[in-house]
Amino acid sequence: MAKPRPRRRSSPGIGWAGFLGIALLLFAVSCGAGLIYFAFFTERPPTIAEETLCPLGGARGVTVVLIDTSDDLPDATRREVLGLLEEMVTTLPPYHKLDIRVLDVAGLRSRSLFAKCNPGNGTGLSEWTNNIEAARLRWIESFRKPALEAINRSVTPARAAASPIMGAIQDIALSEFSGSAGQNIKKTLYVISDMIESTKDYSQYPRSGDLSYQRFRQSPAYRKYRTELNDATIFVRLVSRQVNGKAVVDDSQLMGFWREWISDNRGLIGSLKRLQGA
Repeated sequence: MAKPRPRRRSSPGIGWAGFLGIALLLFAVSCGAGLIYFAFFTERPPTIAEETLCPLGGARGVTVVLIDTSDDLPDATRREVLGLLEEMVTTLPPYHKLDIRVLDVAGLRSRSLFAKCNPGNGTGLSEWTNNIEAARLRWIESFRKPALEAINRSVTPARAAASPIMGAIQDIALSEFSGSAGQNIKKTLYVISDMIESTKDYSQYPRSGDLSYQRFRQSPAYRKYRTELNDATIFVRLVSRQVNGKAVVDDSQLMGFWREWISDNRGLIGSLKRLQGA
């Protein structure tokens, strides 16, 4: 009689505890891999200067707004300007600089009311490596609020006998568009003005002569206000001036003059548009 073969002992199954352990291990590995990815491959916000809110390596772009209040702004124009400027504050890209300026008539230049970079409002930041709420509060308190306060001050009437628009643009170009820091970044200038240049060197009022560029070339102002715009893009938002229902100057001829001036000074023409109201 043959001896019965001994039964092989079956190995115990993994069981639910084993599956759970493996799942937890895989989860831990994936979390660790995710943290490593965020640590090494996610772009981190740059270190910024406390006073200017700009990256220590310099702003990634600059937008300058020059508001001419040498004459009162009509109510409709003022409302449109405020809306335009508030939109700029909201849509300015992170780490780009916003510089809000008004004419300094006495100095034939400009005066800055606000100049800071947008530090970012937390949008697009990773929750793993950043405090999004802190970023949003910093944007509101350090950038948005003071920028809007400066905007309200910028449209306050400040009547003056002269209007040195060229001198103000030259001043802006020297401080914001020149030097190595301004060579490889996007440069934008918005000029909100009636664009009627008026100084002792050159005036565009009808009594002073025509609006031809040739007359300007023959004036002392041509060399005095020669400006290197360094390929900055210039946007003009024209405030129409009228006396007794008639335009002070021909807007079309005036815009033609400024197109030529911008090109002659190595600037790029963005758009030249009339604002509402007169």
